[in-house]
Amino acid sequence: MKTAEKLRKENLAEYLLYMWQIEDILRACRCDMEVVKQHILPGFPEEDRKQEEQWLSDLCNMMHTEAVTERGHLQINKNVMQELTEKHNMLLASPKYPHYSAAYYNALPFIVELRAKAGPEAAPEIETCFNALYGELLLKLQHKPVSKGTKEAMEAISKLIGTLVRMKIEE
Repeated sequence: MKTAEKLRKENLAEYLLYMWQIEDILRACRCDMEVVKQHILPGFPEEDRKQEEQWLSDLCNMMHTEAVTERGHLQINKNVMQELTEKHNMLLASPKYPHYSAAYYNALPFIVELRAKAGPEAAPEIETCFNALYGELLLKLQHKPVSKGTKEAMEAISKLIGTLVRMKIEE
C-alpha cells in the first residue's frame, strides 16, 4: 500500500504497472489470504504488515466482486487507464504540445504493429503501450532475453508514456 500510494503521487505509469503486478501476484495466490499471508506478507517490513494485509485483502475482495480473479483489471486500475487515455487524446488534439506529438509519432509504428498482432480485440493505443511495457517487465523478471527490435520499440513507447505522465495540460 505504501509503495502504491507513493507511486500514485509520483508517477501514474509506474503506479499502474505496479498495480497490474499486484493483481497478478494475488491471482497466483488464488486471491486466498492464507496463501498471501504465508508467501507475500513476509516480504513487507514487520511494522507495515497489518496495513499491507488489509490492503491486499481489500484488493482480493474487489477482484472477486469485479470477477477479475483470472484475468482483467480492477476498476480502480481501469480508471487510471481511462484518465491517461483522456490526457493522451487532449495532448494530441492540441497544437500546444508538439513535444508530446513527436513522442507519439515516434512510437506510433510500434503501437500499430502491436495492435495488428493483437487482432480484432486490440486494446486502445495507450493500453497497448502499457501491455507492451508490462510484457517487457515480465520478461525482465523472468531473466528472458529481449530482442533488439523489442528494445527499440520499448524505448519509444517508454518515452511516450513517460512524457504523457509528466505533461501538464494548460487551460
